[in-house]
Amino acid sequence: MPVSLPRRVTGPVFRWFALASFLSMIVIILTGAAVRLTGSGLGCPDWPTCFKHKIVSSSSIHSQIEFGNRLVTISLVVIIGLTFLAALWREKRRRDLVVLSGILVLGVVADAVLGALVVYSKLNPYLVSLHLLLSLAMVVVGALLYHHSKYLYGEGARSDVRDPYFRALARAMWIPFIVLVVTGTATSGSGPHAGNSQGQLVARRLPFALSSAAWVHSLAAVLFIGLVVGLLLAIWKSDAPTPLKLGVRRLVFISLAQAAIGATQYLTHLPTWLVELHVAGVVSLAIGLTQFNVRQNARDREPGTKRSPAAAVVPAQ
Repeated sequence: MPVSLPRRVTGPVFRWFALASFLSMIVIILTGAAVRLTGSGLGCPDWPTCFKHKIVSSSSIHSQIEFGNRLVTISLVVIIGLTFLAALWREKRRRDLVVLSGILVLGVVADAVLGALVVYSKLNPYLVSLHLLLSLAMVVVGALLYHHSKYLYGEGARSDVRDPYFRALARAMWIPFIVLVVTGTATSGSGPHAGNSQGQLVARRLPFALSSAAWVHSLAAVLFIGLVVGLLLAIWKSDAPTPLKLGVRRLVFISLAQAAIGATQYLTHLPTWLVELHVAGVVSLAIGLTQFNVRQNARDREPGTKRSPAAAVVPAQ
C-alpha cells in the first residue's frame, strides 16, 4: 500500500506560523524585562540548568520567575523552528520567507548563547544591553516575516512605490530610532534595576550617572519625536496615499505615549511597572516603524489571507 506524503503548508496556514513567531518575539522581551525588574536575573545562577545540575533550585520566587522565562525561551525556539520548517515545506516555496525565518532561527540561537553569557557574567550590563538590542532586532525581523507572509513578494509580484520621497525618509528614520534605543539601553544599564535581588552579588552598572544617561536619551527622544511629527505634517499636507498617513499617525501616537511614560518613570524614580510599560513601548515603536516602512510599497495580498470577502475590493496595503 503506497504511503502518502503529508500535505504541504499552504500560504494561509504559513501566515499563522509567522504570526506565532512574531508574537513569541514580543513575549520573550516582555518576560525578559520582567526577570530583570523583579530582581530575578540570578534566580538561576547556572545555565542551561538552574542550580548545580538541578532544573529548579528551590521554591523561591526569583528562581521560578527566571526558570519560567527559560521555559518561554524553549517554547520560542520550538515555534521558530517549526516556522522555518513550514517555510521549507510551503506549497510555493518563497526565498524571502525561508531567509527571514532562517534569520529568526539564527537570532534566537545567538540570543540564547548571549543569555547564557549574561548569567555567567553575573549580569554584565554591557551584555544585558546587547541582549535587549538583539531581541528587539528579532522583533523587527518577526514583523517583516509576518508582513511577507500576507503579501506577494518575488519575481513578477507587484511592488508599486507609493512615494519615493517618503520612502527615503522612512528608511532614514531607522538612524534616529537606533540612536534612541541605544541611549535608552544605556540609561537602563546605569539605573537601579540591575536584575539582581537583595542578598545576591551586586551586579555592575554602566560607568556613568543615571541623570547624564537620561539627559542624553531625552535629547534623542526629542529629536525622534520632532522628526516623526515633521514627517506627519509633510505627509498629511501632500497627496500621499491613506496607508502612509495612517502609518505615520500611529508612529506619532506611540512616540508621544512613550515619551510621557519615560518622563513619568524618571520623575517617579523608576517604578518597575512603568519601566516594564516603557519596554513594551519601545517594542511597539519598533513594530510601528517597521510597518511604516513596508507600507511604502503597494503589494497584492497572498491568496487566501484576506480577512473577509469584502477585502477583495479594498486596494492592497
